[in-house]
Amino acid sequence: MLYLVATPIGNLSDISQRALEVLTQAPIIAAEDTRSARRLLSAFNIPTDGKQILVYEDHSEQRMAPRLIEELRAGKDVAVVSEGGTPLVSDPGFRLVRAAIEAGIQVVPIPGACAAIAALTGSGLPVHGFIYRGFLPKKPGARRRILESLKDREETLIFYESPQRVPKIMPELAEIFGPARRACLAREITKLHETFLRMTLQELAVQVEQTPPRGECTLLIEGVTRERLEDAEE
Repeated sequence: MLYLVATPIGNLSDISQRALEVLTQAPIIAAEDTRSARRLLSAFNIPTDGKQILVYEDHSEQRMAPRLIEELRAGKDVAVVSEGGTPLVSDPGFRLVRAAIEAGIQVVPIPGACAAIAALTGSGLPVHGFIYRGFLPKKPGARRRILESLKDREETLIFYESPQRVPKIMPELAEIFGPARRACLAREITKLHETFLRMTLQELAVQVEQTPPRGECTLLIEGVTRERLEDAEE
């Protein structure tokens, strides 16, 4: 079986018992970062003797997927882990999952931590509908096209962003979505310095310019309200 194992994004206590069982019994672990995978296994006293811990990240995915499919066809279980959180969610794994399905291999997700969902539930923004867009493009033109396509959506929008880029893109977000649009910047979720900044886009732009964020960031923007859509159409 191909297991997609969610791992903690900060707090080790967020690991599930089922995840530990799979990581213990799987002979092959395909890891986005082998060092973080070994630290995780060590933290829970999971022996690595006899295990293959292989690098499986963006640059090696095309090369490694066929090799892992052969291991699966040979009857070996493979567990995929990202550096933290749920595999495939802005992390490698999609190519392997698609190949496994086409090969008739069972794919088993092991649920657990996901920064996007944790940030959404703690944001104070509507959760009945949301759009997850991951990391925005670095090129201004491509980024703006995506943002323009989302500005009239009613769902809450979720983005991942590096702390270095947050202050740079906030004025653009306030311009496209409007300075009064509610937003939330969640950083270091589940970690010691977990912070939720809940304010308008304009207020958030000022805040991060004065005090640039540190650590992993998840940015959420409230969807356009029906009233705001109607006002724009008049």
